Amino acid sequence: MTNKLSDRIKNLPVSATLAMAAKARELKENGIDIIGLSLGEPDFNTPDFIKNAAVKAIEDNYNSYTPVDGYLDLKKSICKKFKRDNGLNYNANQIVVSTGAKQSIANTIQVLINPGDDVLLVAPYWVSYSAIVTLAEGNPIEIRSDISSDFKITASQLDNSITPNTKLVIINSPNNPSGTVYTKDELIKLSMVLEKYPNIYVLSDEIYEHINYGVPHFSFAKIPSMFNRTITVNGLAKAYAMTGWRIGYIGAPDWIAKACTKMQGQITSGTNCIAQRATIAALDAPVGEIKYMVDEFKERRKLIIDLLNNIKGIKVNQPMGAFYIFPDISDFFGKTIKGKTIKNASDFAIFLLEESHVATVTGDAFGCPNNIRISYAASKKQIAEAIKRIQSALED
Repeated sequence: MTNKLSDRIKNLPVSATLAMAAKARELKENGIDIIGLSLGEPDFNTPDFIKNAAVKAIEDNYNSYTPVDGYLDLKKSICKKFKRDNGLNYNANQIVVSTGAKQSIANTIQVLINPGDDVLLVAPYWVSYSAIVTLAEGNPIEIRSDISSDFKITASQLDNSITPNTKLVIINSPNNPSGTVYTKDELIKLSMVLEKYPNIYVLSDEIYEHINYGVPHFSFAKIPSMFNRTITVNGLAKAYAMTGWRIGYIGAPDWIAKACTKMQGQITSGTNCIAQRATIAALDAPVGEIKYMVDEFKERRKLIIDLLNNIKGIKVNQPMGAFYIFPDISDFFGKTIKGKTIKNASDFAIFLLEESHVATVTGDAFGCPNNIRISYAASKKQIAEAIKRIQSALED
């Protein structure tokens, strides 16, 4: 029988981060010592007070289907969190809890984007944005930046990228993959462009907000003219070391939140009951409860920057958030190392995996073809060994 898969799935790219992680796992299973720096997954355990809340939820017999948009008391906790951390006044009807921030993003794009609508991706951008837009039959359009601008776009770049078909702009700060953090003034300049185009909406992905190193996080929806046009996406995975708990959420205009609930009701329905109860404990706690993880990430950032700066041909900036470094490795393009010719960033990432046994991710997947993403959500020992291997492979 001939396979009759849909064009939709045949044309959908595999996530570059997950593909590299799978390749690394395959090599590990064959006995090769691989250091994985490809996934954005903290190596910390979920804090005990959150785990204890989950245990209590089990003991209290939370085991039934949950409301599609989340428990009301969780949504109220999210509203308090938005007010406390972001200065945003949402009510419970404007909150939708989903199975991870990825579903929150997918819901939003599905309910806003029609075939042919343009969606502007502020590059570098998270790998799944483009694929999710394509699934909605929209047109993903990149606004490029590079290391020379600290991976930030300008207001004029945004203005010049807008077309009559532009429906949505996706902004991610702190940024994955670059770690770049836009300042309040920089975001206000972008908003001044969008004020001229009242039919364009903004999806602000803020899942790394608490992982920053000196530049205060500023929510795009805090700009008065943008509040009713912005969908604020957040979640628990990164800052709370809860990747596998799969909790994300949005704050949005109520008509968008209602539409996302309708969409989710036909896809997954309500999010896991135990994870929701644990999330209440996480969000109600002072943010200082997770500061020890951020402090450790800051030390790892310094370590990896210092080590990479010792490798000729690798250009590094200093990211102010998240737990990634996004070096420019274009000096190696066209060179042959250990019998292998490096034509692009994908070749470079594969070379590091095969020669150094270090897993990274090509920048092509993030809209920056001169770079690779290296996660420092790993121990200092692993980071030091990984960069030592990379340096040895490139300089021998």
